[in-house]
Amino acid sequence: MSDILRLSLALNSPAITSALRLLVLSNGHGEDVIAVRILQELQQLPNAPDIFALPIVGEGHAYQQLNIPLIGSVRTMPSGGFIYMDGRQLVRDVRGGLLQLTRSQIKAVRTWVNLQKKSGHKSAILAVGDIVPLLFAWASGANYAFIGTAKSEYYVRDEVGLLQRKSKASRWESFSGSVYHPWERWLMSRPHCKAIFPRDSLTTEILKKWSIPAFDLGNPMMDGLEPSFPQGRFYRGDAEQQEIIRPLIVTLLPGSRPPEAYGNWEQIMVAVSSVMESYSKPGLLSHTGSIVFLGAIASSLDLNILRQSLHSLGWYLCSESPVQISDKNALTFKSKNAYTILTQQAYNDCLHLGDLAIAMAGTATEQFIGLGKPAIAIPGNGPQYNPGFAEAQSRLLGSSLILVEQAAQVGQVVRSLFNDPDKLQAMADNGFRRMGKPGAARRIAECLQNRLG
Repeated sequence: MSDILRLSLALNSPAITSALRLLVLSNGHGEDVIAVRILQELQQLPNAPDIFALPIVGEGHAYQQLNIPLIGSVRTMPSGGFIYMDGRQLVRDVRGGLLQLTRSQIKAVRTWVNLQKKSGHKSAILAVGDIVPLLFAWASGANYAFIGTAKSEYYVRDEVGLLQRKSKASRWESFSGSVYHPWERWLMSRPHCKAIFPRDSLTTEILKKWSIPAFDLGNPMMDGLEPSFPQGRFYRGDAEQQEIIRPLIVTLLPGSRPPEAYGNWEQIMVAVSSVMESYSKPGLLSHTGSIVFLGAIASSLDLNILRQSLHSLGWYLCSESPVQISDKNALTFKSKNAYTILTQQAYNDCLHLGDLAIAMAGTATEQFIGLGKPAIAIPGNGPQYNPGFAEAQSRLLGSSLILVEQAAQVGQVVRSLFNDPDKLQAMADNGFRRMGKPGAARRIAECLQNRLG
């Protein structure tokens, strides 16, 4: 089906009735998910707009749950969207048809806007991600808003000032006084740009110096993370005793992109062994119970591969489980006094139950830290979670993310970390500050309706 025919069928659907028609542009799976969270809230508001989408990267499966029509060509590129971390990935994408796809997508956006004008409908664009969808939005000629998920001032500074960096090339990141470069700020300050939603308060504060319509409404990444159990359930009358005897719970976050995530899992298993060894020695925090590793496994991964990895390391399948999660199909393994639970359906529970995380993931690591918890990261071989990405993520998340060079070092880090309550509290405060409070999607949706509608 051609882009023009796809547009015509979508725009002439009898279900389309509202005054505003909104086109959402996003460039990555994570960006799609963030967009959908906001769109869900937008659809619940009075006089909600009719919504269309164009995922610039990937096939936009997240939009299907809301039955949002796509207006143009979509395709999964070889890099999976991680071209910024490896120049070789960009070359692969170009050979895979990236330039032709981009041209057709720009044409689809302009055609969509022109069709709205001809039919007398008011239209606007919501760009989610980085400069690519922002540039598409500006080039369309329509009013637009931008949700900046890719950049944060925390990459280059904290509340005190600029971070000390070893590389001279790193000065380029904030050469003009912001992590957002002058051409990006120019796109944000155009008359057609009605609202900018940065990912944190610090970035909002910096952007406002250039009279950019930036709104500090929080980060939608922290929405929709409620666990299946009542929060605070450990805090009963005998809370202190319960805290001593309950297991230490470590959440495992290997990422979601195969085959990279399988390599990450092997690294994480080395870290698990080091934690078990360290935990067996006296003096590790106040826990006297067992230790539980909660594997938050993406649906895109083959559980059998991870299961075989555990078996090869001496873990055996068992029926008992020391913690309850909302997944009846979860697999529980045991080795000595430790348990490993693999689940593909209880992601939120894994985040909330974990005392800390061993992480080799992007969004999941940020969400875990946003709940006020520490994470230990091991740089992998990429294309996503490579040393460059891990180092940048450590700047974004500050003290809450501890980078180790070797997986075998994790046990000692855990031992040191949980013997320092003041540091744990500081890490919790840091995580809350950098990732923000839940409810951002609703707040952004209401602002969008006011600014674009």
